Amino acid sequence: MTNPEQNPQPAVLTAGEPCTEVEVLTPREVPLGGPRAMTVFRTLPQRQRSLVGAWCFLDHYGPDDVARTGGMVVPRHPHTGLATVSWLFTGRIDHLDSSGVSAAVLPGELNLMIAGQGITHQEISAPDTAVLHGVQLWYALPDATRFSPHQFTHYAPPPVELPGATVRVFIGSLAGSTSPVDTRTPDLLGAELVLAPRAEVTLSARRDFEHAVLAETGDLTLNGTAVAHRSLGYAPVGADTLRITAGRDGARAILLGGVPLGEQIVMWWNFVGRSHDEIAEYRRRYQAELGFDPVDPKDAGKPSLFGPFADGQRPPLPAPALPTVRLRPRS
Repeated sequence: MTNPEQNPQPAVLTAGEPCTEVEVLTPREVPLGGPRAMTVFRTLPQRQRSLVGAWCFLDHYGPDDVARTGGMVVPRHPHTGLATVSWLFTGRIDHLDSSGVSAAVLPGELNLMIAGQGITHQEISAPDTAVLHGVQLWYALPDATRFSPHQFTHYAPPPVELPGATVRVFIGSLAGSTSPVDTRTPDLLGAELVLAPRAEVTLSARRDFEHAVLAETGDLTLNGTAVAHRSLGYAPVGADTLRITAGRDGARAILLGGVPLGEQIVMWWNFVGRSHDEIAEYRRRYQAELGFDPVDPKDAGKPSLFGPFADGQRPPLPAPALPTVRLRPRS
């Protein structure tokens, strides 16, 4: 990290005119499991905006006193048609999935789980974690890869030092750093930026990308627009420059970006599909495979979507009931 006592000059990678049309999305509070329910702050999806590139979900949580909140306790649950990105600032989360992967989610290290056609996993904060603080991100897989096999990837991105800022690129390319991680979703960006007090960083941006910046630790400005703590600043396609400015206490930000997905998705609970009927089938097969409901005759003979799981774990989560109206696509 940069020295807070420095008075950094702006880091300019490419001179350009930043887009001033910044939309600010405010979070809503959502309880996340457990008897005391750790609170997360969700900025994606929202009624007015479902996607940023292929990014379709953003939960921000902490810093949470685990002794008070109970931490993160998310037993076995399913995913289809998406990938999960776990990124921590403090603490540790233990990941276990139905492909047999057991991994620790650690600060500054990417854990990427591509669900593909189907997977189940659990995420539980480690017993020695006192303070839990991080983000949980999902992106939708394009039609070309959404039925591909599941996969787990770990990557610790090196820090890139700029005047007044440190950047870690966990997906895509930025500031001369490129992540080697295969996302099965082209043209995607994910990075953490830590800015010194009052630092301003100007980054070149792909004009065909839309971008969003989460004000993680405190208020900041994106291309001159104020973005309050926990809010998400959105810049549409067309900007060739992103100018991020920290306040007097500095700032940490999560930067997401990508080419618009260009496909309509149906997103419900932990599933991403393309139609109401597809989501209904995912739910039906999950419920049957985990023993909550009997197998529907229409699914007889179909291969398992969600796989086996290690013994001795917490009971899995049942799927909620589908809404009484048909799910509508979003884009």
